[in-house]
Amino acid sequence: MPRRSPLLHYAYLTAILIKGFDGALEALAGMVIAITGPERVYEWVIRFTAPELTGHHPALHAIRSGATRLAESSHTFVIFYLLVHGVLKLGVVLALLRGGGRLVFPAASLILGAFVAYMGAELARHWSGWVLSFLLFDLLTLLLVLNEWRNVSRNGVSQNRAAN
Repeated sequence: MPRRSPLLHYAYLTAILIKGFDGALEALAGMVIAITGPERVYEWVIRFTAPELTGHHPALHAIRSGATRLAESSHTFVIFYLLVHGVLKLGVVLALLRGGGRLVFPAASLILGAFVAYMGAELARHWSGWVLSFLLFDLLTLLLVLNEWRNVSRNGVSQNRAAN
């Protein structure tokens, strides 16, 4: 029986933990926007990314631009997306880390695959380096989840055969 690669397992755990942290941040951002309103978030972003405090960095410009678009548009979808996407990520991560049974890997794979497909469609409509980087990270995470599922299934079958 081939042994499972510890490096791939650690990469899987790292990717899953990053996903969990990202999901928590998304859910928190959705709650903050829902509670305070997008105008207040815009004020905070402008205050904390003021050019005289932080300089003229492209990432800060992107954050200020995003806050401006949020304040000027309908924010209901953004709040819904952040809350649902964040909570869904947290649920998947917690289930994967706990081992959640045989159904957690296919469910996580479907959810991650849907995220990849959605971001791919967004990229086809409008190019964004940020979306591409998130798509690639989700794709890497999906591949690591599939590898972990294969290893768990293989080890589970081996353990069942050894018990019989």
